[in-house]
Amino acid sequence: MLLSLKNLFLMAAFIGWLTFTEPVVAQADVYSEMSFRKISTSEMAEFNRQFRNVEWTGLGFQQATALDRLPTIEFRARLQQKFGDPTRTLDDLIRRPGFRMAEAIQFEYIIIVDERYPLLIMDVDGPFAGVILAGSPAFADFMPEVKRALTHQLVGLDELAEFEDVFFSPERRKWFRVQYKDGEFVNEEISRPSRFSNINLN
Repeated sequence: MLLSLKNLFLMAAFIGWLTFTEPVVAQADVYSEMSFRKISTSEMAEFNRQFRNVEWTGLGFQQATALDRLPTIEFRARLQQKFGDPTRTLDDLIRRPGFRMAEAIQFEYIIIVDERYPLLIMDVDGPFAGVILAGSPAFADFMPEVKRALTHQLVGLDELAEFEDVFFSPERRKWFRVQYKDGEFVNEEISRPSRFSNINLN
């Protein structure tokens, strides 16, 4: 599922590049009022029951906005400011039964929009590529509005929040520390963290 979403992102990014226009926020009050609530890791079982393990799709998110121009590391800091810690990071995913390191990501936010619409926000390749937005096919027609509202609320933030993630790049076979701290963005190669010493990297 994660790999197919990454492929979906690459196609959508190309389409967005062809069709990019500056976002027009004529309904700023509506976009400000749209609610976004993060699902915590402990709430995922209830989320899956409510949405019956939704099949994520990028339909509705193709039109580019200012979010598409944000470096992933800044996008992550804005998400931290808006929602706090991710729903799941590599630490959460790596110990799931059947998880493969080829599916490694840096972060994943599961959001409920207006208490009705599920939204997934996740990186494609840690800090090295972009971010995926995905939703339920049942609500694809509403997703352009969701993306514009999310753009309005994230880009409008006056401050960024500090964070620190660990990311493993399967293609590079390397570990990285990705963080925003003391006003600086950091993406640096590190040794394998000791807590992952017994993890099979294949």
